[in-house]
Amino acid sequence: MDQIIPLWSKLIGPATLETITIVSFTALIGCTIGFLLAMLLILWGPNGLTYNKKLYNLFNTILNLIRSMPLLILIIALIPVTRAVIGSIIGMKATIFTLSIACSAFTAKMFEGNFLSVNKQVIEAARSYGATDLQIFFKVIVRQCLPQLINSVTLTVITYIAGSTIASSIGGGGLGAVAITYGYQSFNQFILYYAVVVLIILVNIVQFIGDLIYRKVK
Repeated sequence: MDQIIPLWSKLIGPATLETITIVSFTALIGCTIGFLLAMLLILWGPNGLTYNKKLYNLFNTILNLIRSMPLLILIIALIPVTRAVIGSIIGMKATIFTLSIACSAFTAKMFEGNFLSVNKQVIEAARSYGATDLQIFFKVIVRQCLPQLINSVTLTVITYIAGSTIASSIGGGGLGAVAITYGYQSFNQFILYYAVVVLIILVNIVQFIGDLIYRKVK
């Protein structure tokens, strides 16, 4: 137990900050791009506002392809792209880049599901009053499903806390790297479980904040 504070200041604390940074930027970039992609899917989808079969099928196929790949395999498959864009395949920037691509596809399909849950009669009523497609989307659809969007964002952050640990196995950094390098590979169970406990605490903090925001907007 005497190791808790020294390990925190030298190893676990900096790794926790790195994990928070990776997950924060990943969620911010991924949710922003995912929201825009979901908006396009809603506008162009067969049950959407402005049906465009070719564009919808193209975007939907790409998103499903990315989403269907296990995260570790996707990270490995994106190595040439990551090297070309970031200049390196290891480190925080490379991790954020690859996780953001996965996160964008993940959130786009979740947000699309949230948007499709809105009562179509409400949409038709707005259209009958002369609202444009974008007005319907932002003022009707988004407002109606805001609590569900909050839940989706919360799930996304929690998912990519876990995702950051997967990325750490190939040089991503953060708590996952500490757990693997200083814990598992060094046969140090204390560091391993120390990192695991901190990850569990982070997940519960995110869930608590997400539930709090959900209750306020519902």
